[in-house]
Amino acid sequence: MTPESVSDNAQDAARTVEGSRTFQLLARAGYAVNGLLHVMIGSIAISVATGAGAGGGSADQSGALGQLARTPGGVFLLWTVVIGLAALGLWYLVQAFVEPARDPKRKWAKRAVLIGKGAVFLLIAATALTFARGASASSSETARDSTATLLGLPGGVILLFIGGLVVLGIGAVFVVRGASHKFTESITVPRGAAGTAVVALGTVGYSAEGIALGTVGVLFAVAAFTHNPDKATGMDGALKALVALPFGVAILVVVGAGLIAYGLYCFARSRLARL
Repeated sequence: MTPESVSDNAQDAARTVEGSRTFQLLARAGYAVNGLLHVMIGSIAISVATGAGAGGGSADQSGALGQLARTPGGVFLLWTVVIGLAALGLWYLVQAFVEPARDPKRKWAKRAVLIGKGAVFLLIAATALTFARGASASSSETARDSTATLLGLPGGVILLFIGGLVVLGIGAVFVVRGASHKFTESITVPRGAAGTAVVALGTVGYSAEGIALGTVGVLFAVAAFTHNPDKATGMDGALKALVALPFGVAILVVVGAGLIAYGLYCFARSRLARL
């Protein structure tokens, strides 16, 4: 069997999986539970900004998952998050295999993006699995520990700084996608007022997500410059760092509201996504 035939067989298998109605429904559920997490993260951020949640959870995925674990029926919800996000992560990985080869350079760039998205959702699904099994995890502590390990490696400072720039760039991409409405290319926009609402939620949501990610990137770059892993605290630390800015409380409230908008957009995307 030639390498070409193996590749063709793999692509055929990926297309078969892609065409599965059950797999598509699970992937759509993944968008919905991702929306739920963002609504919760945005709510936590607003509570931190207003002082209502000064002693509350982290404004990130682990904080949202911790809140779910403490709610009645939380275990069921957590397993739903695990299955939905795992399915969505696998969906992106499958898409990377079936990406058509029109332009080889753009094909591999797009494949890298799809694999990256898939890895992120699988990582969050793994975190949710930890909570579903009765344990807990802290995204902030994981970020600090990983940063400390990286800073201890030869060339780790440079790698961490580059990583910060990459995350900052991803944040910029989110802002651009929101401002340009490019996100509408991946959904079927309904007509009338519903379509206007979906586009508005996507515009605000993508911009807020981009600001949050951009702040994470800046903090990683600062951690590299200062050789201080405590500066790299992930999404929770990034959102809370906004409070220290002039008009920081108002900024965090706006960003939190934007993350809620992104979550609501994800709910709509679960129905409107072009799978």
